[in-house]
Amino acid sequence: MLMPKKTKYRKTQRGRNRGLAYRGNSIAFGDFGLQSLTAGSVTDRQIEAARRAMTRYIKRGGKVWIRIFPDKSITKLPAETRMGKGKGSPEFWVAVVKPGHMLFELGGVSAEVAKEALRLASHKLGVKTKYIVKSEF
Repeated sequence: MLMPKKTKYRKTQRGRNRGLAYRGNSIAFGDFGLQSLTAGSVTDRQIEAARRAMTRYIKRGGKVWIRIFPDKSITKLPAETRMGKGKGSPEFWVAVVKPGHMLFELGGVSAEVAKEALRLASHKLGVKTKYIVKSEF
C-alpha cells in the first residue's frame, strides 16, 4: 500500500474539500488520462486496486503513471468503544481529490486498450471520473 515514509504529525484534521483543482488537472506524462469529476478522498487500497486492474488489462504493455498520493491519515476508534477517551489511532491513508484532478495516466498503448483499462480502474475508485485524451500526440 502507498503511504508516506514519515509525516510531521501522526493525526490530521478532516478539513473541507471545496473548489476545483487548478494544479494537476491536465495530462503531463502519458497520452490518456482518468480525471475526477467529483470531490472526495481515494484510499490507498483503491489506488492499488485501480493500478492492478489497469496493468493486468494492458498486459505489461505501455506505462502507467499514478498522479495522486495518499498523504492524509484517517483515524478510527476501535469497535464497541464508548465515546470520549481522545482521538483514535491512524487506520489508513487517503489522497484528497478535487474535481478536475488527474488521477492516472497511460501511455504506449492504443486508444481502445487505454479506454477499457481506465474504465476498469474507474470502477475501483470512490469518485466519479472521465476518460481524457491528450489533445495532440
